[in-house]
Amino acid sequence: MDDDTRVKLLGSLVKDNELVKILRVKRRDYVLEDVPKDEEVLKEYISKGWIIQRELKNSFRMKGPKPHDILFEDKVWSVFAQLGFTHLNRDRAFALPYDKKNPELSKQIDVFAKDDESIIYVECKSSLNYGRGDFKKELEAYQGIKGGLETSIKKMFPNNKPRIKFILATENKTLGDKDAERLANLGGTHLDEEAIEYYLKMFGQIGIAARYQLLGSLFAGNMIPDLDNQIPAIKGKMGNHIYYSFSIEPDKLLKIGYVLHRSKANRKMMPTYQRIIKKNRLKQIREFITEESGFFPNSIIISLDAKGSGLRFDPANTQVPTAISKVGVLYLPKKYRSAYIIDGQHRLYGYAGTKYSETNSIPVVAFVNLKREEQVDLFMQINENQKAVPKTLRETLNADLLWTSSNKKEQLKALCSRISIFLGEEKDSPFYNYVSLGEDNRVLTPGSLSAALIKSNFFGNVTRDKIEKLGLFYKGDLEEAFQKTYEFLRLVFEYLKSSLKEDWELQKDSFLFVNKGVYAVVLLLSDVLDHLEHSGIIDTNKHSSQELFSETQMYLDPLIVFVREMDEDTRLKFKDMKGSTAPTRYWRRFQICVRAVHTDFNPVGLKDYIRNQERALNIKTFEMIKDIEEHMREDFKKKLYERLGEEWAWKKGVPIKIQDDAEDRMRKKNRTRIKEEETEEWDNLNLIHYREIAQQNWQYVNEENKRIKFFEVDYTMPSEENLNKEEKTKWWVKLNDLRNVVSHVSSDQISEEDFGYVKRIHDWLIKKEILNKWQQERLSN
Repeated sequence: MDDDTRVKLLGSLVKDNELVKILRVKRRDYVLEDVPKDEEVLKEYISKGWIIQRELKNSFRMKGPKPHDILFEDKVWSVFAQLGFTHLNRDRAFALPYDKKNPELSKQIDVFAKDDESIIYVECKSSLNYGRGDFKKELEAYQGIKGGLETSIKKMFPNNKPRIKFILATENKTLGDKDAERLANLGGTHLDEEAIEYYLKMFGQIGIAARYQLLGSLFAGNMIPDLDNQIPAIKGKMGNHIYYSFSIEPDKLLKIGYVLHRSKANRKMMPTYQRIIKKNRLKQIREFITEESGFFPNSIIISLDAKGSGLRFDPANTQVPTAISKVGVLYLPKKYRSAYIIDGQHRLYGYAGTKYSETNSIPVVAFVNLKREEQVDLFMQINENQKAVPKTLRETLNADLLWTSSNKKEQLKALCSRISIFLGEEKDSPFYNYVSLGEDNRVLTPGSLSAALIKSNFFGNVTRDKIEKLGLFYKGDLEEAFQKTYEFLRLVFEYLKSSLKEDWELQKDSFLFVNKGVYAVVLLLSDVLDHLEHSGIIDTNKHSSQELFSETQMYLDPLIVFVREMDEDTRLKFKDMKGSTAPTRYWRRFQICVRAVHTDFNPVGLKDYIRNQERALNIKTFEMIKDIEEHMREDFKKKLYERLGEEWAWKKGVPIKIQDDAEDRMRKKNRTRIKEEETEEWDNLNLIHYREIAQQNWQYVNEENKRIKFFEVDYTMPSEENLNKEEKTKWWVKLNDLRNVVSHVSSDQISEEDFGYVKRIHDWLIKKEILNKWQQERLSN
């Protein structure tokens, strides 16, 4: 590379104040452009979504949406600018020569970033639609020019020996196995949009300290040549674990440390366990350190990765003969991401960017080569005795912690948790960003999903030591069960989501896509697959998830119709279902929906459930009718007493035939009762008697010869005001018939429609929740 080319390339980079100025522009989600005052040109811009921001003398300052590919490139550029990289490309025109013989050949670089120790160059690929990317052409092209590009980079900075890293950054595009292999052969790293968002969020939380997380990720295992890694330490043993206790400057630990945050960016490093750092807590710690000269006596807990890292402990010449522990010098690994921070991330990062990061020391307990599951377990133990681990976070931790357990019950618990988590984390899932993971609060909880999976027949039955019964998807291989179940559920819920868009858009007010609804669907799917397998239609051993879904679709359609045609009263009735039984009631109702169309579908327990529900419906109906009868007895007495007086209320207000019938029943009852337990005439009226009493007293003529509505006002059902007296009182006949049904244990079961009819009368007469027009007029007056 000649001097002119080098100078030109360096001139294409920005730093200091110019970098800050360009960063402000890059962080915008819009672009500004001056457009001539031409009506046709202006019309074209406005049609593309641009607006006039300001009118200038000879032009308009237009503001328009930044194209998605530029927006993504600028976001990636901003990550490196904010995380302390000092030299970055000015614009998209930056290109590096890669052929010594043909120096005019060059490759455009989307993002180029340099700091004192590292140089990063990035290829950005963005799409508006999510899907599998195909980067074969781009990656194979880099394979041929990568050496030339990095030679040019080194010649740009001849006095440095930087680490160089190639990054493929993608938005809405996943990396296939072949492309991942091609990228690995290039020594490159893949960052998707979730990783980019993670580092931006980290910067927002902890500022420049987030740089260490990025460097640890990009250069994991790479040497840090200038790190002073000798630390006075005590070597001890706890159980089967070697540990070291020492004090260290925060700056040193920051360079080799890494926090396994529970985030999508770290998904490939599962199990992960740490909460995302809290900005306010970090601010308080920094103020405590800098303004009050505070310190932390409790130790930070870490796990050192000693495999091939140069970790060494040299015992001192002088030891305490009787002590188990040894004193000496510990040589820490001089590698990025060789120390995993298990507990104390806020204390450590609180020092980042302060003058105390190099002048203070902090106590550390360092275990050696803890397995990731052991780190999670230790994190859980520590936090159980401090800040409680939230329920949803515990669910996500269990997915990792129990996966490798020797206890098969715990393995299945981990399997269910992992499926629930992936349904919320994977972009191809209909529940992406819909499930609460860690400490966020979304529509679904992984615990509800896991509970349904455990109750289903997807995974059979296991004890601690053995499989008692194979399930629909679990045949002894956890990974296989995970893949097949996840894909099946993904297809099912994508179908339901696309078929019930209006319900889906209600989010937390949805009928189906809430915890109890999804729980019920999972159990229904288990029933359907059981039915199909017992019928010989499917074989879960042989058929793929797609094939199983295809056979299941026709059983989902009745549920879709049920939700689509549901009236508001039914929806509210379901939404009001509370408590631990609500999900089961949803599930049984879904089974009934399917059985109404597919009559051979009879899952275990449904018949007994229906029988018990019908019996309960009879009891509830009987109780409502009893309330109505008691109300009538008191109300009829009161009305007739007020109209005819106490002496004549019975004699003139009640038809003679009914008087005789009631008095005869009264005498028969009172023959065998003591005086205190005797009944009166009004206590011996039947439900149907009240109809005849009401009809006899329906209206009356007052002293002014005007016809007055009497019983008609309070005993005409709403919406029946225009009928004649006979029609207006027919509800008594139906109510009496239903009373005869529900008053005998051995009688037929009442239908939900008839239950609803009685409830409407109860809501009218007893609860006063509905009124006829005359009752409304009386209320308003």
